[in-house]
Parts: sequence; C-alpha cells; structure tokens
Amino acid sequence: MGEDSQPRPARGRARVPGPADQPPPPTGANLHPSTPPPAGSPPVDKTPYSAPPTPPGPFPPAGPARARAALPPPAPPVNQGPWIPPPGPAANRPQGAASVPAHHGPPIPLGPPTPPPGLTSPAGPAAAEPPAPRRRRLRASLLIPLTGIFVLVVFAAGLVVVRPGPVAGWLGDDTAGRPAAVVDPPGPPPGPVLGPLAATAPTPDEAGLTKAIGKLVTGNDLGGRTSVVVRDVVSGNVIFSNGGNLPTVPASTMKLVTAATVLATRGPAYKIPTRVVAGPNPGEVILVGGGDPTLAVNSDSFYGGAARLDKLAAATKKALGGTAPTKVYYDSSLYSGPVYGPGWDSDIPTGGFGGPSTALTINGARISTKKSANGYAERYTKPDEAAAKAFAKALGVGGTPAVAPAGAVPKEAGSPGPAATASTAPGSELARVESPPMVRLVEYMLVDSDNVVAEALARQVAIAKGQPASYAGARTAMTAALGDLGLPTDGLVIADGSGLSRTDRLTPELQTELLATAASGKRPELTELFAGLPVASWSGTLDDRFGDPADKKAAAGVIRAKTGTLTGNHAMAGVVTTADGRLLAFSILTDGVQAGSDEAHAVLDRIAATLAGCGCK
Repeated sequence: MGEDSQPRPARGRARVPGPADQPPPPTGANLHPSTPPPAGSPPVDKTPYSAPPTPPGPFPPAGPARARAALPPPAPPVNQGPWIPPPGPAANRPQGAASVPAHHGPPIPLGPPTPPPGLTSPAGPAAAEPPAPRRRRLRASLLIPLTGIFVLVVFAAGLVVVRPGPVAGWLGDDTAGRPAAVVDPPGPPPGPVLGPLAATAPTPDEAGLTKAIGKLVTGNDLGGRTSVVVRDVVSGNVIFSNGGNLPTVPASTMKLVTAATVLATRGPAYKIPTRVVAGPNPGEVILVGGGDPTLAVNSDSFYGGAARLDKLAAATKKALGGTAPTKVYYDSSLYSGPVYGPGWDSDIPTGGFGGPSTALTINGARISTKKSANGYAERYTKPDEAAAKAFAKALGVGGTPAVAPAGAVPKEAGSPGPAATASTAPGSELARVESPPMVRLVEYMLVDSDNVVAEALARQVAIAKGQPASYAGARTAMTAALGDLGLPTDGLVIADGSGLSRTDRLTPELQTELLATAASGKRPELTELFAGLPVASWSGTLDDRFGDPADKKAAAGVIRAKTGTLTGNHAMAGVVTTADGRLLAFSILTDGVQAGSDEAHAVLDRIAATLAGCGCK
C-alpha cells in the first residue's frame, strides 16, 4: 500500500528511547509555511480580509537564535515598496503567527544575502483572494495574505523581509475586469519580521552526528537497510552518510523530484488549460483535456481555486452565439499508455488513494468532493467520461458524450475556413479555463501527498521536454530535467511521479543535493518546493507526526519535510534548522522494515528531531 492508502495513525505514537539527561531545546521557527488550501476548499471568498486568531505553538521558521519575539500583525491589503536590507546579526524567532485563510504566495527563496533581481522595484496590486480552509490539518498557510504579501527570503546568511517583486507574477494576473483594489493609507515602513541566520552558525560534524543519530539509524526498527545523508545547505557538503549512495525505494518522497522537475520545466506561473473546440458539425463541441487534475464541475470543488466546467460551459454557449449546442465529444488523447503505474501494488486502483491518470478528469478523479477521516476517496475508473458527462449537463445537452473523432482536435486551435466564422470553424477554440498556477499545484501535491496530482505533474514534465505524456515519457523527461539541474542520476529509476511504484529508486545523496540546489537561490523557481513542504507538528502529513513530547518540542516549526510510506518502506526528506541556526538538508530512506508504521515513523521522527535539537559538535 502507498502512503496515502493507510489511515492516518492517532497522535499517540510509540516512544523511542533517548537520552533522558538531554533536555530538548526550545522550539522556534525557521521557514514560514505556505501550505496550499485544503483539498476541496470552497470557492474563493471575496469578502474583505480580516486577520484570524493566532494559532498555538511555534510558527515556522528561520533564524538561528531560539529567543522568541512577537510577530507583527499582517500587512494591509496592498503594500508596495523597495527591498528592505537584512537586519543586524541578532536573531529572534517568533513565538507564533496569525493563521490566515489558505492561500499561496511567491516562494520562499533561499540563497546568498543579496536581493533577487527586480525586488527593488514596486510591484502591482495583489492578484487573488484566499480560499477558506476546510480541514484542521491544513490550518497553516502563508504568513500574510497575497494582498499585501511580504516575500520571505531565507538566505544562507539570514532571513529578511522584502516587498512584492516579480515573483508575485508567478500566481498569475487574476485582476483583469475586477474593480480596482481599495488601497489603505500608507503606513510606516515595516521592520524585519525575523532576524537573519548567523553567518557563523557552527556546522555539525560527522563525529557529533554519529554520536547523536548513529544508533537510531542502525537500529532494528528501520529494517535491513537504512540509507541516510545529512548535508550542510550553505556549503553543500555531506556531513553524515550511512549508505547515502545506495538506490532505495523512496515511496512518496519521490514527489520532491516531481516538484523540482515540473517547476524547472514548466515554471511556477504555468497554468494547465482545459479547452472546448468546435466539432465537425454546427452545434457540436469537443471538450479537450490538457491534464489539469484539479478541474472541478462547479463551486463544490475538492481543490481550492480550481477551474470549473460550469464556467467553461457558459463561455462555450456565449461563443456559439445563436447556435444551440447539440452534441458533446471529449478528447483525452494527450495522455498515452497505461492509466496505472508500473510497480504499483494491486490494491492501488481500488484503494481510494490513487486513481487513473487521464488528461481529462475532475476533482482528482474523485466521485465525491466530501472529505473522509483518513483521506480515502472512491475514484472514477473512467475520469474523462465522467468529466464529459458533467460538462454536457452544464451545457444542457442530453445523450451520452462520445470520444472525439480522430483528427478532430488540432494541437493548436484551428483557423476558420473561407466560408466559416472564427467561432464555429471545426477545430477552432471556443472557450477555455485554466488551472491554478503550477506553484499551487505543487503545494497540493506535497502538503497532503496527492498521488493523482503527482502523476499529472510528471506528465507535464514529459510534455515540456517533448516526450509522450505517459509513464515512460515522464521517466525520460524527469531524468533529463534532473541532469539539466546538474544533479546526480546514478542508480536513479523513475517509474512514476507519485512514488507508489516499488520499482522507483533514489539515493539520499540525490535528494539532499536537490534540496540544497533549491535552497541556493540559483534557480529561484525551485524555491516554491519549500513552500509546499509540510511543517512538523503544523501542517499536511507532518501535522500528526512527532507524537513524543520531547521530539515535538524540538521539531515543531523548524522541520519541513516530505514523508513516504509503503509497506516495508518508510522515508522522510527535507530541511531542518539546528539549535545553533545551521540549515541542513536530510534524507532517510529505509527498506525491509518489519516494525509497524507507528514504530518506524517514531524512529524517523526522532532522527529528524535530534538534528533539530543538537549542535552535534
């Protein structure tokens, strides 16, 4: 079974023995979370924003000092200005931060202590209102709403606050046709929210790490083989390795590779279209899938901010003018090959945590948008047909939609013939809707380990690299994209984008180098990966982890990581700030685990929490 094919365990976890005489360090914060709106969020609420109450506990993240400082209130709706240089060396961590409606802003770049290009220029108005959260686990979101957002830039030498810049455009311009935003009177320039990481923060050494986590890494609870790498993000050096170059089943930590490659090839602003083109005869229309896994039927959507078929139908009617729609065809030929992945467990298709990969689907192939306690959702076996039926109903067309005739849909919208108008010529585009920007799709995938979204994004990499949109094409394209990023691909086997396949193989060296590359700031588009990673004891798949009180105290808010679970395989990979303020990337991949999930998860949690809590010198 896959990570999302097992019920989430209760918060009470098996305790892992640890030194009783080593009190955990105070909690702190290191990277501010930017979790996506919970799956199934209702339509965007356009009422004016007001700050909700402050959640309990530490808020992620960055700064070396464990001293706590109060967090300023959210910024006004629109707030523009020049880049604010980093403050002095003193660094304080916030004790808490206001939780806001789930929304997604620009990424949290990590890199050298210089402002990214263009951040000295004012930015335009904010783009979109945040959808409201619908699940407790996804209570964490951006530090402040997109309207008036601060871009939090985590440098290798520190964290600074900057004003909106070019990265704001990654979320697209949704303001066309809207009334002008109401701008509050300008206030005084804001001060820094968090201080910088100390440039001289000590780096843990191999001897210290071996003493701190060595016995945990080699213990029986993690199975016959445990591969671990801890890498210093600033220098890029590996400071601890136990089988770090051994290819191992990554489970859902494969989604880190999917996230990095789709951000690198498609870019954070890319939106996946769903189109309607004119059919062979007047009144006939063809619904064309572009691979958007979040497409919704109407306002009752599973994913916040999703494109909607009812709006697409309304636009189609308008484009047809006086011609009444008479028949609906559908085309999902963009994807090819099997709809289920190679090496998947036999129960995945019916297990409720994965679904068929088709270019046309609705709500991640879910039959119902209602939530279940453990994330289970019954899926359509033919999502493209289900989407076409929903579109026909919204269009007011009876009968059963049919597969579009071969050649009826050109790759690009057709040009009108000499006797036809642009709106009715066969193959001409009548209407389209677009998915949320890629930055949001990546967050949807990472925060709750969404397998259907992951496979859709893997196919986007294939399309961007000129490969067939299939499992095989995605494998070729993702491998090439990693090479383009200068990452090692020795021993790499990519069977799918979700990590459900037992034939996937990654090394901890690759995963930690990927994380360090994303944190370097050299490829700004990759930094959105961190915005989507779950935060320890705060959001997504890490919300109910770290059940041991000592581990939770050390880890809460200072660890961002992707988890992975298949029967016998458990994994965790992400970034952590140590008690001394050093940012580390880590990857833990296990194989042949005999212990139950609770016991294995508890050991993984203990290793990550130990990295957070120790100086390890």
